[in-house]
Amino acid sequence: MSFTDDELKEYHSHFASFDTDNDQYITSDELTGVLKNLGLYESDDQVQSLMREVDKNSSGTIEFGEFLDIVLNIKQGKASQFAKVYTKQKELIQVKGHTGLHSYSEEETAAFSEHFNTYLKDDPDVQHLVPINPQGLDLCKAVADGILLAKFINVAVKDTIDPRALNLRKNDKPLSRFQCNENQVLVISSAKSIGVKVTNIGANELLEGDKYPHLVLGIVWQLVKIHLLNDINLKNHPELIRLLEEGESLSDLLKLPPDQLLLRWFNYHLKNAGHPKRVANFSSDVQDSEAYTVLLHQIAPQTCDLSALTKSDKTQRATIVLDNSKRLDVKAPIKPRDIVSGNPRLNLIFTAAIFNQCPGLEPLTQEEMEKAGLMEDDVGDSREERAFRMWINSLNIPEVYINNLFEDCNDGLVLLKVMDLISPGIVSWRQVEMKPTNKFKKVSNCNYVVVLGKQLKFSLVNIGGNDLVDKNKKLILGLVWQVMRFHTLKFVAEIQAKKFAGQQVTDEHLIQWANNKVASAGRTSSIQSFKDRSISNGVFFLDLLYAIEPRIINNEYVTPGSNDEEALLNAKYAISVARKLGAVIFLLPEDIVEVKPKMILTFVASIMTLEK
Repeated sequence: MSFTDDELKEYHSHFASFDTDNDQYITSDELTGVLKNLGLYESDDQVQSLMREVDKNSSGTIEFGEFLDIVLNIKQGKASQFAKVYTKQKELIQVKGHTGLHSYSEEETAAFSEHFNTYLKDDPDVQHLVPINPQGLDLCKAVADGILLAKFINVAVKDTIDPRALNLRKNDKPLSRFQCNENQVLVISSAKSIGVKVTNIGANELLEGDKYPHLVLGIVWQLVKIHLLNDINLKNHPELIRLLEEGESLSDLLKLPPDQLLLRWFNYHLKNAGHPKRVANFSSDVQDSEAYTVLLHQIAPQTCDLSALTKSDKTQRATIVLDNSKRLDVKAPIKPRDIVSGNPRLNLIFTAAIFNQCPGLEPLTQEEMEKAGLMEDDVGDSREERAFRMWINSLNIPEVYINNLFEDCNDGLVLLKVMDLISPGIVSWRQVEMKPTNKFKKVSNCNYVVVLGKQLKFSLVNIGGNDLVDKNKKLILGLVWQVMRFHTLKFVAEIQAKKFAGQQVTDEHLIQWANNKVASAGRTSSIQSFKDRSISNGVFFLDLLYAIEPRIINNEYVTPGSNDEEALLNAKYAISVARKLGAVIFLLPEDIVEVKPKMILTFVASIMTLEK
C-alpha cells in the first residue's frame, strides 16, 4: 500500500512528536518520554520490547520507514503494542496545523517557558515577550520575531550571535515580517553552529510557531540542554577525573557525552554515601526521589536533610527534594509531578542544574592533574576540534553525533559515514567493520579511511590507520580538515554551478571571486591569500558581505580594526551578518583575528554560496 503526499506529511508530523530532537530517528529515551507523558510507562523492559517490535533492522533506533509499517498495520487492522502507543500519542494534546495534527507535552512546554523567563527576565530587548505564560502555546508564539531564541542562544553559548546583527524593536514598534524572517534565518544558522539539529525547521515554522509546536519545542529543548550541559566536561571540570572506575583510562571519560557523565557523577555520590542504589536513567530510577534525597544530602549535608525518606508518598518526597534544592539556589523548572512521573527531559534538566550549582567534587591538585595526563593542552577541545565536531554534527547523519572528535573518530566508522555522505557511494560497506569492538577491527576501518582519502586526492603522507586508532590529534585534525574542505568546495561548486561549469573549485577561485566582488562594490580592501595578515581586522569580510547585500551592513558598527578590540568587534559582526544571510559557518571571531587560514577558507566559501 502506498501513501499520498498529504498522508506522508501527516505521518511525518506524528513521527516528529516521538522524534523530539529532530534527528530523523526515535531512540529508546524518546520513546520512554512519550510513554511517561501518556502515563503508559511500566519499565525499561517494556520500552525495549516496543523498540524491538518496530526496529526491524536492529539498529537500536526507529526510522521513518519502520514507523510507516506501524501506520500500515493500523490501516490494515493489525493490532500491536506499539500501535496502541501511537494511537494514544495522536490523542494526547493536538494542534491543527498546515501539515496535520501535532502533539506536544504540556509539562515540558511549561518548564521551558519558566526556564526562558528565569534567564531572560532582565534582558531589555525581550520585555515585550517575558514573562511567558507557561500554560498553552504562548512560548511557541513568543518565538515569532526571532528575538527570544536569538537571546537564549547567547545564554546557551555566550556570544554566538552579535546583537548588532539582530533586528530589534524600536519604540515598542513590532518588527515587519521581513525583519522577523531575517532574525529567524540568523537563529537557525547560529543554532546549527553550536550543534543544534534543525532538520525540517525553517524560518516559516518559527514565524508561525503555534502551528508547529513540536518543531519549536524540539529546537527549544536542544537549546536548554546545551545551556545546562555545555560546561559538563573535563575541560571545565577536571575534577570529573575522580569518576574514573577501576581499569579505566582518561579516554573512557572523554568518550562519554554530558548526560552519561551526569549519571556517572550521580552514582559516584551515591556510592560515597554508602547507598546501594544506582541510577541508569533519568526516568524510572529517580521517580521515587530516593536517589535525589541521598545525592543532595551527600553534596550538602548541612543544607539538605534526609527527611524525604521518611515519607511514603512520592509527591511529598519530591516536594521535599525540590525544597532542599532551592536552598542550594538550584534553578530548575521542574515540579514534583515531573519527578514522580519520571519525565526524562525534566529530570535531566534538574540533575544538570544541581551539578552546575554544586558538583560536590574536590578540586584536583597540580600533581593529580599531571599524573592523570589532564593538562590543559591535552584536553583536545581546540577551536579546530570544535569547528570540525560541530560541522560533522550539522550533517545530520543518522546515528552520528560527535562528542569528542579524537575519541569518536578513532574506530573509523564515523569518518566512513561522513565520507560516504560527501562522496556518495565511495564506501563499500561490505568492507567495513560495523561493530569495531577491538583494535584490529578499528585499524581495518581506519586503513580503509586512508585508502578512500587517497582516492579523493587528500594529502595523507605518513599517515596510517594506526595513527587514527591511537588518536594522534595532529593527524586526525589534518584528515578531518581535508574532508571538510572537500565537502565545502563541492557544495560551492553545486550552488554556483553556472560559474564553475564542472570545474573543481580551488583556493585561488575563492580569493579571486572575493576580491572581484569587493572591488565591484566600490570597496578598496583585498587579500592575497587566506594567510594574508590584513584579514585580521575583519574589514575585508564586512566589505564582502556589503557586496553581497549592501543593506545588511550598518556602517555605524564597522570599526577601522586598528587594534585587537576593534578587530574582534568587526569579526563578531561579520560572522553574525553572514548567518543572517543564511550562511552556515563554524569559525569563531578569534579565527579571523588570528588569521587561521583553514577556517578563513570555509568562511569565504560559505559567503560565496550566498551570491545570487
